[in-house]
Amino acid sequence: MKPATGWFSGMIPALLIFGSCGSPFYSKEDFREVKKIDAHIHYESEDDAFSVQAKADNFCLIDVNHDRRGKGDDSALVRMENTSLIQKNHFPNRFNYLTAFTLNGWNSPDWAAKTIRKLEASFQKGAIGVKLYKMIGMSYQDSAGHFIRIDDPRFDPVIEYIIKQDKAILGHFGEPKNCWLPFSRMTVGGDSSYYAQNPEEYMFLHPEKPSYQVLMDARDRFVGKHPNMRFIGAHLGSLEWSVDELGRELDQFPNMAVDLAARLIHLQYQSVANYKKVRDFMIAYQDRLIYGTDEEFFQQDHPQDLKKNIHKTWFDQWTYLVTDETMKSSQIRGVFKGLKLPKTVIDKIYRTNALKWYKPDYKD
Repeated sequence: MKPATGWFSGMIPALLIFGSCGSPFYSKEDFREVKKIDAHIHYESEDDAFSVQAKADNFCLIDVNHDRRGKGDDSALVRMENTSLIQKNHFPNRFNYLTAFTLNGWNSPDWAAKTIRKLEASFQKGAIGVKLYKMIGMSYQDSAGHFIRIDDPRFDPVIEYIIKQDKAILGHFGEPKNCWLPFSRMTVGGDSSYYAQNPEEYMFLHPEKPSYQVLMDARDRFVGKHPNMRFIGAHLGSLEWSVDELGRELDQFPNMAVDLAARLIHLQYQSVANYKKVRDFMIAYQDRLIYGTDEEFFQQDHPQDLKKNIHKTWFDQWTYLVTDETMKSSQIRGVFKGLKLPKTVIDKIYRTNALKWYKPDYKD
């Protein structure tokens, strides 16, 4: 599920900033001059348009392969990896990817051994990490009909293998908390519109599925029992609803970072009421935040539309993070102000944290 991306509408003009050479802050005009990484995208097209736009906007990319439907479809993962390898071959200095695995054959005693062999093959091809997807916890069930949670000890040999190979793990467990709330209590319009169109994924309608807290508790047990794991919680670690809660999570687990993919709008929602708290959080946890968008490119998408849209997303989000312009979004009520984070913080969020946590092999 890809909820609100935080695109802005009706941005209110601000005074032009005449360069930022001697300033501790970047400006909008610095956008293409600064090296950046979008550490969470989904590239499922053989067309180069996404990579071309990334180069034009001075981005490197980390493509995230994942077990999209949780049906044990290993062939889908093979297709994703092949697409990733095409882009890595075309843009070797700007493109990396995460591999993934399914729970196909989970009830077999050799599931872990087979999974490790598949991961080994992907690592040899260049994968820099592994994506664990929400289908673990929300979809997969064992032979007794119980939902399989990520803290199940049968995962341990696979996770320990990943750690020994010095690879990162990106974990998406759960959904925005809005997914378990009635529409009247949802905080972000993108979430309510998505779940209205996809009721099968709207957990408020499915009390037979695990609760939000059950999924978060399983994630915490998982992170806690693997202290040597480099763990990145996708989508603000599914704690997008509260920077206070997210800060407590990061304090508890020093081996955990989070990416911002598709969740900036939730920070904007919180900053309408308490701008200082959100900005202080971003500065306090500047070493644990990784920029990403969750943008997707499928084979059927029009390349020129994709390039236009991704450039807008990147530029609008840059504006939010580096300036203090007043903005508004159709997804939330009220106006909010850009965070105007210092250059040192921006550089970490946009690049050096991804280099530290994922260890990609970018050469430029």
